[in-house]
Amino acid sequence: MSDQPAAPPRALPLVLAEPRGRKKPPRHLADLTPAERKDLLVEMGLPGFRAKQVATHYFSRLVDDPAQMTDLPAAQRADLVDALLPDLMTPLRTLEADKGTTRKTLWRLFDGALVESVLMRYPGRVTMCVSSQAGCGMACPFCATGQGGLQRNMSTAEIVEQVLAGARALDRDEVPGGRGRVNNIVFMGMGEPLANYRAVVGAVRRLTDPAPDGYGMSARGITVSTVGLVPRIKQLADEGIPVTLALSLHAPDDELRNELVPINTRFSVAETVDAAHEYFARTGRRVSIEYAMMRGINDQAWRADLLADVLNERGRGWVHVNLIPLNEVRGSRFTRSRDEDTDEFVRRLEAQGISTTIRDTRGDEIDAACGQLAASE
Repeated sequence: MSDQPAAPPRALPLVLAEPRGRKKPPRHLADLTPAERKDLLVEMGLPGFRAKQVATHYFSRLVDDPAQMTDLPAAQRADLVDALLPDLMTPLRTLEADKGTTRKTLWRLFDGALVESVLMRYPGRVTMCVSSQAGCGMACPFCATGQGGLQRNMSTAEIVEQVLAGARALDRDEVPGGRGRVNNIVFMGMGEPLANYRAVVGAVRRLTDPAPDGYGMSARGITVSTVGLVPRIKQLADEGIPVTLALSLHAPDDELRNELVPINTRFSVAETVDAAHEYFARTGRRVSIEYAMMRGINDQAWRADLLADVLNERGRGWVHVNLIPLNEVRGSRFTRSRDEDTDEFVRRLEAQGISTTIRDTRGDEIDAACGQLAASE
């Protein structure tokens, strides 16, 4: 533990209220089911069958220039695009690392809120890390986003558009490695995904709906992270969508986790891990345990032993531990663990039969941790 006194933990509500009086994001094709898209056009006096043509341009052809939508009649094209494809976000900055294969984009939403997404290209796959909220209300003290508080939830379409923007960049050969496709999506950007449950599940459905109604990717390529909103974890298990659950645990004991992840004062380590194990039992999907390694805070060898005990108490083979070298926030007392302490942590977990890896630290030089680039603005 740090020798600095910790602020007393505060209980957090399950879903934090957004500020009153905010305008909602523009309604977009990705917010709607295929039937709702058709109904909207009919209500506007436009042919309903055009909805599928517009969806084909958006999800399959990855077209964002109306002039290229030549199968739409010129007299109706502007109305169709205005109805289903309003502008959602504007790129403010794009920073590159790893010879251009890691690209972080800072977006300004329609109301001025700032969010971030990261495209990471690896041999054989492309991963998009997306935000689900502008800011975050979970107040984890080591996280850049948590320090800024919650501004608002993002809409389903705003979440989807982050992925489609990356897909367009790949399709246009703007990322080194040739044309490609987004294979994996991780909800590990700004925000607590399960605190914006409806929009996040809606985005997952749009991204996995078969083309041209959606992007047509496999749900098994999607990971949804959470700090441990237990009722929402159970609700996600009921959705019938085989996404991977990532539990941001960061400590195996309540005393420390109350400080690092304040929602733990409402849902204890035991309750949270039980919910994660139930997710595994219901879906058959192995759970990822995310654990940010913080020097002198949570990286002691005895805590590795305790973490192994907590996880193995529920059974073997149901989790994979992902140790994350902390992305340090300037001015914060939380710093990255020494390599030798991280290596010992790995050794102790593996000795107890727990699959463990150390996350690849991509994009350090471009502030790739969620919230760092937005905070700099």
